[in-house]
Amino acid sequence: MKLEDVKELIDLGRWAVYRAFKGEELSVPEYLKEKYSKPMGVFTTIKSYPEGKLRGCIGIPLPLYPLWYGVIYSSLQAAFNDPRFTPLQPEEFDKVIWELSLLTPPEELKAPKEKLPELIEIGRDGLIVELGQRKGLLLPQVPVEHGWNAEEFLSYTCIKAGLPPDCWKWNETKVYRFSGEVFKEKEPFGEVIKEELKKPSASSNYF
Repeated sequence: MKLEDVKELIDLGRWAVYRAFKGEELSVPEYLKEKYSKPMGVFTTIKSYPEGKLRGCIGIPLPLYPLWYGVIYSSLQAAFNDPRFTPLQPEEFDKVIWELSLLTPPEELKAPKEKLPELIEIGRDGLIVELGQRKGLLLPQVPVEHGWNAEEFLSYTCIKAGLPPDCWKWNETKVYRFSGEVFKEKEPFGEVIKEELKKPSASSNYF
């Protein structure tokens, strides 16, 4: 996706949050609804600037809704309903950056369990681990930021689901991978760049 289009989407999410501070709903122009009508999985991540500490991260992993709606929904949820954090406050609005992850549909990995690490590429893949009613998801940028290998990535996705770290080896556990493009603001309201996920950076708390 073009950077100017992602900028448009991030602005859409930002202003939905701004309107929410005022108790108002965002009125979305019809041309934007038409332009971003294709269903797509999307996550919004909000981080403090310039520290880069996680402030909220929620999304829709499956392509269930038009992209414009998914961006607004995930932005509002990340800002106000991430249970790990207090709701974003108006005075923080110009001190945080938006990060948008656009996702492909998840595919189940059905290879023998011992082969799963070989099928996961760090910097490309995100993971979902599912067992019964428990499900954990980690985005492609998370193992890069923590410097994890594929086995560690699988283990921490299990932990995210509230399961033992080796549950990915169990026959009854389902493991899915997906890929995504990650875009972020360089500074609040600023230029949007595509995140390259090849080199580890400072750790962030995604748990």
